[in-house]
Amino acid sequence: MKIKVGFAGNPNVGKTTLFNYLTGLRQHVGNWPGKTVEKAEGHLNFDGNRIDIIDLPGNYALSAHSIEEIVSRDFIVDESSDVIVNILDANNLERNLYLTSQLMELGANLVIAINMNKFAKKRGHIVDVEKLSLLLGVPVLEIEANNGSGKEELLKTIEKAKENPIDSSKKLVYGSEIADHLSELQKIIEEDKNLLDVPSSWTAIKLLENDKIIREKVEKSFIKDKIFNEIEKVNKHFHNVFNESSEEVIANYRYAFIDGLLNEAVTRPEVEVPTITEKIDKFVLNRILGLPIFLIIMWLIFQITFAIGTPLQEPFEYLFAFIGELVSGLLGENILSSFIVNGLVNGVGGVLVFIPIIFLMFLMISVLEDSGYLARAAFVMDRIMHKLVGLHGKSFIPMILGFGCGVPGIMATRTMEHERDRILTMLLIPFMSCTARLPIYTLFVAAFFTAYQGEVIFSLYLIGVIVAIIVATILKRVLFKGITSPFVMELPTYKLPSFKGVLIHAWEKTYGFIRKAGTLILAASVIIWILSSFPVGVEYGSHESAIGQIGNFASPIFEPLGFGYWQPTVALIFGVVAKEVVVSTFSSLFGVVEDGSGIGLALQGIFTPLTAFTFLVFILLYIPCFSFLATVKKESNSWKWPVILLGVTVITAYIVSFIVYNVGLLIGFQ
Repeated sequence: MKIKVGFAGNPNVGKTTLFNYLTGLRQHVGNWPGKTVEKAEGHLNFDGNRIDIIDLPGNYALSAHSIEEIVSRDFIVDESSDVIVNILDANNLERNLYLTSQLMELGANLVIAINMNKFAKKRGHIVDVEKLSLLLGVPVLEIEANNGSGKEELLKTIEKAKENPIDSSKKLVYGSEIADHLSELQKIIEEDKNLLDVPSSWTAIKLLENDKIIREKVEKSFIKDKIFNEIEKVNKHFHNVFNESSEEVIANYRYAFIDGLLNEAVTRPEVEVPTITEKIDKFVLNRILGLPIFLIIMWLIFQITFAIGTPLQEPFEYLFAFIGELVSGLLGENILSSFIVNGLVNGVGGVLVFIPIIFLMFLMISVLEDSGYLARAAFVMDRIMHKLVGLHGKSFIPMILGFGCGVPGIMATRTMEHERDRILTMLLIPFMSCTARLPIYTLFVAAFFTAYQGEVIFSLYLIGVIVAIIVATILKRVLFKGITSPFVMELPTYKLPSFKGVLIHAWEKTYGFIRKAGTLILAASVIIWILSSFPVGVEYGSHESAIGQIGNFASPIFEPLGFGYWQPTVALIFGVVAKEVVVSTFSSLFGVVEDGSGIGLALQGIFTPLTAFTFLVFILLYIPCFSFLATVKKESNSWKWPVILLGVTVITAYIVSFIVYNVGLLIGFQ
C-alpha cells in the first residue's frame, strides 16, 4: 500500500525535525509547480507499505494572505493526500490549534501529533490525549520529534487513518449563531455542483472571511449573485450583532472552540514557572548583552570550523596531488594529461579540498538554527536595523540565510509583507558572505594569515554586515522612502538539536556544493583550461595565452586596488559564474602540489598581505553569482532589480576595496 501524507503545523513545532528523522536521506527538495515556495518530499517503508511524506510550509492559518498558506491548503484540497499529520507544540496549544480548526473546516483526514511534551510537563502542562482525541473526533498521540519517541505509534495510526478516513469537520462546533447562517449559505452553494470539490461549509467560511481566491472561484458560478447577496446579508447581520467584521467573528468562534478544548483536556499550573528559555533570553535578548553575545557566537563558529577543518583538508590535498602525479606519470607531458591534470584535477579538485570546512560551517549554522538561536539573532538585530536602516529585524532572517547561500536568502524574503522592504532586503543579501566564498577565504588566509585565520574571516563577515547597513541607509533614502512596517515574529523555545537532523541539514548543503563542483565548476574549469592552452604553442597559463590576454586587457581597472595583475583579474571575471570558480581558476593556473603550498606560493608572488585582504574584500562585496541574479529576477518579476543589484554590488565592492587598500597603505601595511 502507498500512503501519501502531508505534515502541517505552525513554524517551530518540530515538523521538519520529525520529517528528517523519519525519512533520513530518502528525501529531495524542489519547488511547488509554478511557485517559488520550497517543498521537501521523502519516503520510508513501514510494515510493507511505502509512506510518502510532504513537509508543508509552516503556517499559522490557511488564509490567502501568503503563498505558503495557499500552497498548504491547495495540497490538502487538490492533491488527494491520504492523511494530514498536524504537529502541535504542547507548550503552545492555543496558538497551534487555530490551524487545526481550519484543517477541520476542510474535513481533512487528520492525525494529530503533539510534540515537545517533556518541556510542557516540566512546566506543569499535562495534556489528556485521550480526552482531546474524543473531543476532536480524530486520533491524537504524543511524540518527541528529536528522538523518534512515538514514531511506531504514529506510523501505525497513519496506516489506520488511511484505511478508515475520518471527516474531521463533524466535531467542529462554532455555536448556533454562526452555524445557522453557515447552514443557509451552504444550501445555496450546494446548488452548483462545480463548487463541491471542497466542503461547502469551508467555502462558506472562506467567503465570509473575504478570501480572494474563493471569491474569484465563486465569480464563475451561475449562482454567484445569489451567493454574494447572502454573504452581504450575513456580513450586515454580524456587524449589527457583534459590531465586528465576519472575519473577526469567525476568528472569535474558533478561539472559543479552542478554549473549550483546553479547559477540558489540558491541566495547567495556577502560577507559571519561568522556563529555561525565558531564563536564557534574559541574557541573549538583553539590550546591552544581546549584540556582543551574537558576535562572540559567530567568532567561536569560525574558530571551531578552522581549528577542526584545516587538518581534515590534508587528505584531500594529498589525494588530488597523487591523482595528478599518477596521470602525468602514465600519460606523460601532452595535451591530454594537461587537460586531465590542469583542467579537471586542479580545477575541480582545488575546490573539493574545502569540503571539510564547508561541511563544518553548515553543521554549525544548522545547530544554531535548530536550537532556536537564529530567531533571537534577528530579534537582536531589529534595533540596529530599525534605527539605522529603516528595516525591521525580519529582514535579517534572509540575510542570515545568505551566510549559507544567497539563493534561499532571496526566496525567504517572500514572507515579508511590504514589497518595498522585500526588494531592499534582496539588494542587501549579496553582502552577506555565502559559503561559496569560504574556499577563497581559506585559500588566502592559509597563504597570508596563518596565525589569524578565524579572526580574518570573521572580520570579512562583519565587514559584509556593516557595508549592508551603510548601503541600506543610502538606498532607503534614495529608492525606498516610506514608513517602516512593524516587526512581529515568534521566538521558538530552545531545544537540543537532533544529531541526525543536524547531520542531514549539513549534508544536504554540502552535497549541493559537491554537485556544483561536478557541474558548473567542472564546465568553468574546462573553459579556463581551453583559454589557458591556446593559442597553440604558448606556455600553459601564461600572459600570452588567451586567458592571459583577457586578463591583461582588464587588469588596469584593478591597479588602484593593489592587485592589477592578469591572474586575479580573470579569477574575478570567472568568479561571476560561481564564487568557487575563483579557486578553480587559481588552481588551474598554478597547480596543486602534494603539500598544498603550490597555489599559496604562487599567490605570494602576486599579492602582499594588504592586497590579499583587499582582494578578499572585493570578493566579499561584488556580484554573488549568475544563479543569484536569476533568482532575484524570478522573485521580483523584473530585470530592473538584478541590473540595479549588479551596479550596486560592483560599485560598492570597488569603493570599499579602494578605501581598505589606501587606508592600509597610510597605516603602513604592505
